[in-house]
Amino acid sequence: MSGGGTGRAVLFDVDGTLVDTTYLHTVAWWEALRQAGRRVPMSLIHRTIGMGSDQLLDRLLGEDHDPAEAGAVTAAHRTLYAEYWPRLAPLEGAAELLRACAERGWTVVLASSAHGDELAVMRRAVGADDVVAGATSSDDVEASKPAPDLVVSALDRAGVAPDRAVFVGDTVWDVAACERAGVPCLGVLSGGLTRQELLDAGAVEVYENPADLLARLDDSLLGRSPGTA
Repeated sequence: MSGGGTGRAVLFDVDGTLVDTTYLHTVAWWEALRQAGRRVPMSLIHRTIGMGSDQLLDRLLGEDHDPAEAGAVTAAHRTLYAEYWPRLAPLEGAAELLRACAERGWTVVLASSAHGDELAVMRRAVGADDVVAGATSSDDVEASKPAPDLVVSALDRAGVAPDRAVFVGDTVWDVAACERAGVPCLGVLSGGLTRQELLDAGAVEVYENPADLLARLDDSLLGRSPGTA
């Protein structure tokens, strides 16, 4: 159960929102699927990035796929994607955005569909752990996005109720998870989706990337001082 504290929290997705990884994941899944004899266009793979790997493979392989095949593809993806770990780069303004939110009194919590070891690598890439109050990953929940579990887990880390939080993410799966958890979602285009796709999914505001949100922070939903209506 989420807490009922009087503070406010901003919850951040990480892949594609703070770190420029969306297309790296797309290529890694594409190669992993090819190794399994599956030829899936990158355009289709890209549309699934942001879901948990189980739900992603349900989409790409069909819900009646062989679990052993899915396990092999997932393992191959992890191996292929790990090759990029030393070179992961934050999106422009990512660390500064986290610090600006913290300076305004928001509790900053990360909520990632990645496994814990991947999240640790991305946190080092962002370089703003000094203002991150907590984090949750797919290791901490039973169901991945678009299920609300990660958002609910992040709320628990922050100790606030849904109406005291705002989420920032880059995919329609982030928006769907937030809607189910009762948390408003700000979208960023750095994951490669269009503004209209995010708005149609239910995002309340959309920005180009973390730097754009930072530049317009005072005019955004996050510009409101914690505790005000």
